[in-house]
Amino acid sequence: MTRGGLESLEAELRNLKSVERPAVIEAIATAREHGDLKENAEYHAARERQSFVEGRIQELESVISAVQIIDFSAFDGTTVKFGARVLIVDEDTEAEVTYQIVGHYEADAQARKISINAPISRALIGKSVGDSVEVTTPQGRKTYEILDVSFSE
Repeated sequence: MTRGGLESLEAELRNLKSVERPAVIEAIATAREHGDLKENAEYHAARERQSFVEGRIQELESVISAVQIIDFSAFDGTTVKFGARVLIVDEDTEAEVTYQIVGHYEADAQARKISINAPISRALIGKSVGDSVEVTTPQGRKTYEILDVSFSE
């Protein structure tokens, strides 16, 4: 995982523990004051939210405890690896786009961070500048050429 990805997960965990968890506890207490719990929609919604928050806290704690930070200073060259920023060009449309290959928990399509498990990532890994890769997308098969590979946080 990248350092930025770890920091993002740690921030989410802090928010869940310090903001979300206390808010859910308060919502449950308020709903209990309304009486009969069997037919209390507020109570059931708050308990469902509590279940989600506690599950997410456990998931994040597990992921954070096992994370390995990638040291980009050790990477160089033109071969695509985990953490690389890859500039590619669609060979049909000539449209250029840069993606960073990151872990599952860091993936963010709007920020152009794609999961290592994404089809385009799997096609790019191990390839070098100048190589063409073919990827099956929802729009059909696309061919991309790798124009640049860089490593930075």
